[in-house]
Amino acid sequence: MPRRSVQQLYYITHLANLPSILDRGILSHQRIEDEGIPFVPVYDAAIVGNRRSRTVGDGRNLWQFANLYFQPRNPMLFRVALVEGRLQDIVVLGVDRDVLNSLAGYISLGNAASQQSEILPLAEGQKAIPEILKWSDNEFWTQEVGMKRKIMSEVLVPGVVPPDYIRTVFVANHEASTVTGEALLAVPGTTPPVVVEPRMFFQPALQRQLTPQLSLAEGDMFFSRLQTLTVSVNTVGVMGKGLASRAKYQFPDVYVRYQDACRTKRIQMGKPYLYKRESSLDEELADEPGTLTSANGETWFLLFATKHHWRQPADIQGIEEGLRWLEARYKTEGITSLAMPALGCGLGKLKWADVGPLMCRYLRSFEIPVRIYLPTESKLPPEQLTKEFLLAEA
Repeated sequence: MPRRSVQQLYYITHLANLPSILDRGILSHQRIEDEGIPFVPVYDAAIVGNRRSRTVGDGRNLWQFANLYFQPRNPMLFRVALVEGRLQDIVVLGVDRDVLNSLAGYISLGNAASQQSEILPLAEGQKAIPEILKWSDNEFWTQEVGMKRKIMSEVLVPGVVPPDYIRTVFVANHEASTVTGEALLAVPGTTPPVVVEPRMFFQPALQRQLTPQLSLAEGDMFFSRLQTLTVSVNTVGVMGKGLASRAKYQFPDVYVRYQDACRTKRIQMGKPYLYKRESSLDEELADEPGTLTSANGETWFLLFATKHHWRQPADIQGIEEGLRWLEARYKTEGITSLAMPALGCGLGKLKWADVGPLMCRYLRSFEIPVRIYLPTESKLPPEQLTKEFLLAEA
């Protein structure tokens, strides 16, 4: 087993459970019930109840195991932290990988609660870890080839993971770190460090408010939960690299619609194309989507041409024409919130120093939440992220 590849295993829980876990360990649902331990679930009973009925090779059911994930940035965390709006309440515990050698009973090839996921005894399951780690390295997941299920592969530990295996407490932001630190004051003895890890919780690594509606962010735009996501494209129907490539593989229907719009000339320089997709990204990404009550109702895609041909550099004049088109039409088109990359930067070879102020000149007037996702190819000078630089009158 390539132990060096497994850094930690992970347990997702409510902040209120942290003192008890650091005292007693990560317990199975059965142990929690049998010992009458106060426990705040992150899922409702209807969702986790099916773990009572699924058994493993020795006849025990999943209710009798503590479950750890190989990848915490998964559909379960997406649901409880973002869709259900509980970001500040959720912590992820990093657990020593030695659990695999000393405590683990089984390994599931996907969400153990799913009948489609094979549950293997430890020795056999360890042989599958390289494949599990490949699934875990994905930046996103889809229903195709079962990736949404596979990225939730688990290590099943009978009864309890003792507290001395817990190495780290991960939280989403500095506010959550403060609250978590206060909760740890009630725990006697040495406690594990609290680490702020925004990306794990689908949060921007950087977020800066420029106006009440306009902000900058550094992170994954596709997890923004804003209604309309912008993808930079060319007008010849090729999605080869960057965000366009991500959209092509994560949202095949967007690619089909894009190619059709190119053939019929509905995408042009200065004239973006708005695909009013009927399905919700929340429902595609969140675990157990059938029980959601607070998901976004729709996720639209704005296909914004920044160049004619994919081999060419981006055209800043065409980008400005597209921004002007959008400024005049976003209300009548029904756009209620907007995520947009730094148009033409990166692969388009334009400079943020030119593109940033141009985008802000138009987007600052929008009466809806707008978030610009910064280029990540190189570190930007701090002075180019200030209000003074980006909102200066031309």
